[in-house]
Amino acid sequence: FHLAENRRDPDYPFAFLATYAPGVKGGGRVQYQPLSKALEQYAGAKNKQALINLLSPVQLASEASPRVRAMVESGDVYQPLAWTPREAYEFLQEVPLFEESGILVRLPDWWKKRPRPRVGVSIGENKQKKFDARGMLDFQVQLALGDEELSEAEWRELIAGEEGLVLLRGQWVEVDRDKLSEALDHWKQVEQQADGGLSFIDGMRLLAGAPMELTDAPEPDAAHREWSFVGAGEWLGKILSDLRSPENLRRKDPGDGLRTTLRAYQETGVNWLHFLSSLGLGACLADDMGLGKTIQVLALLLALKKKGGKPSLLVLPTSLLENWRAEIERFAPTLRVRFVHPSQTEKDELLQMANDPGRAFSRTDVVLTTYGMLLRQSWLLDVEWRTVVLDEAQAIKNPAARQTKLVKRLEAEHRIALTGTPVENRLGDLWSLFDFLCPGLLGSQQKFKKFVKSLEAREHDRYAPLRRLVAPYILRRLKTDKRVIADLPDKTEVRAYCGLSKKQAALYTKLVKELSDALEENDGIKRRGLVLAYLMRFKQLCNHPSHLLGDAAYAPQESGKFDRLGNLCEEIASRQEKALVFTQFREMTEPLSNFLSRSFGRSGLVLHGGTPVKRRQQLVDEFQREDGPPFFVLSLKAGGTGLNLTAASHVIHFDRWWNPAVENQATDRAYRIGQHRNVLVHKFVCQGTIEEKIDELIGEKTQLATDLLEGGAETMLTEMTDCELIRLVALDVDRIDL
Repeated sequence: FHLAENRRDPDYPFAFLATYAPGVKGGGRVQYQPLSKALEQYAGAKNKQALINLLSPVQLASEASPRVRAMVESGDVYQPLAWTPREAYEFLQEVPLFEESGILVRLPDWWKKRPRPRVGVSIGENKQKKFDARGMLDFQVQLALGDEELSEAEWRELIAGEEGLVLLRGQWVEVDRDKLSEALDHWKQVEQQADGGLSFIDGMRLLAGAPMELTDAPEPDAAHREWSFVGAGEWLGKILSDLRSPENLRRKDPGDGLRTTLRAYQETGVNWLHFLSSLGLGACLADDMGLGKTIQVLALLLALKKKGGKPSLLVLPTSLLENWRAEIERFAPTLRVRFVHPSQTEKDELLQMANDPGRAFSRTDVVLTTYGMLLRQSWLLDVEWRTVVLDEAQAIKNPAARQTKLVKRLEAEHRIALTGTPVENRLGDLWSLFDFLCPGLLGSQQKFKKFVKSLEAREHDRYAPLRRLVAPYILRRLKTDKRVIADLPDKTEVRAYCGLSKKQAALYTKLVKELSDALEENDGIKRRGLVLAYLMRFKQLCNHPSHLLGDAAYAPQESGKFDRLGNLCEEIASRQEKALVFTQFREMTEPLSNFLSRSFGRSGLVLHGGTPVKRRQQLVDEFQREDGPPFFVLSLKAGGTGLNLTAASHVIHFDRWWNPAVENQATDRAYRIGQHRNVLVHKFVCQGTIEEKIDELIGEKTQLATDLLEGGAETMLTEMTDCELIRLVALDVDRIDL
């Protein structure tokens, strides 16, 4: 079937002709003849079956199409036909049916990408003097053909013209008057109700193709969307383009205060955070673990410091307070910092802050506190902050939790959430996070659930509107990204600070008392043995009370390290990465393996001194397989040398050997030739305990640290006086958060 234009006849501007291919010309070209020629070629009884076979696709089409059936019955199918636009349009609507019948259909090229007049909705054409998430955007409705606006006269011509195809501006366009009118009426109604502007939130929903709530205006159905489009105006379009391509943003220099060189992707992150901050929009920095989210935030805070003004607030899990303190001292020492936490600040000073925060923070750039402190220091909710930053923002994933409700009451010009997990994969968490970052963008919790349910009913690309809605506010780079991996160091070491459970703290205090009493009664070799025995007990207790007491309970909630390990490994599991977990205690390998099986949802592997030599290589091969177990627990002595375990992206030192050389040797099981990924090394340290004090000594690189490293911690500690030893092991209650 052929359909062609015939511009010489304005009343019948289309021509139809049915043809067949009697043979092939030289060079393999198919030769077409009018179908009427087939009646001559296959005349006679002996050719009857051949003619039936030739016409069978036409017969099949006639059974489904009244138009073709009428042409067959009248014999018109064998003749050239002149058609009106309506007849041509009816034919074009049935093309898929003809093709299913086995008929080759040749059409004008423009039909494949047929132009269609649509109602164009433009949001944010005009520049706003001051823009923020609560601002209003201009909203304009117009009629367009492609990128060109239609005049009122052309619109009237379309509506008055014949249904289906209308010749406009020298080209045939498809028109459905009812649907086009419905779409126009819908958007005119929205325009009327948005008199004076459209809220930023409603505008962003419309641009994402998500439902918009303007009083009780009906949402556009599929037909409306087919005959209309929503686009960002010139000004808003530039902003959204910058957010989608942050590498093109203007560089924001943190100044000399930053004592490190940012990697290219980190510079992009800082520019992106600053751009959103300048717009008053929330930002979720969701970079992969180990890519330096902390450094990017510090660089932003230094850039904001240059402008002066209000202080910013960082809200952290207690276990990360020490990490941030150390990072600020190392990389941004010019930031003026205050802590709202008893582990860092005296009670009298905390009281002064509570009584007059304006005065207390008048010369402060950054205030650091914990989620727990928000419950106890409610005055923090009354302070007006420049920026509020949440680290490990999944802490507010439960909207009903008191902690979450308090966080959302914090007053700030700009809000940032840091998380290493792919938030867009957990819809419930996503809502709570955005209720903090951009309140109202995802509606109420109930409306969001209904929205998600409606998306699940879609046939294709179900969550595309939701992704488009939240994408401008999420920046996530992975260690596997080509632009990132070339910029990464081979391995990155981080401290994983852990708290103590109440049971651990009580037992620790008891051990210190027992050691103090025992030291008075022993000297010489007995004293040396006593000190070594108690050092071992302190290590065991920091791991888990059950490790010290020798019971088999190992309840996860009784150990700060188990709690930290569980959170960390859930994050590792969410990215389908693998981890090595080292402990110096053989008896800890099984409890750790049992606990980690729950975090990863799969069993792992265990290797210790009792593992047969032949079995060891089998375990290594099993772990190295791409579909192998997700974690491998090893005792430091048995697994610290001679093994190649490059499938792991994470190395966790659950307890410390207090000898970096030994720990580095274990780390090198994952970081060695053959490793194609960045390795993140997590060193667990219990705050306020002997673990933290010795870790600090090692980091100071003093003579004492050198002695400690050369002779081993245990040897050095046995030579301390009683007073020095008790000071070292004593529990610093201000450093823990019970």
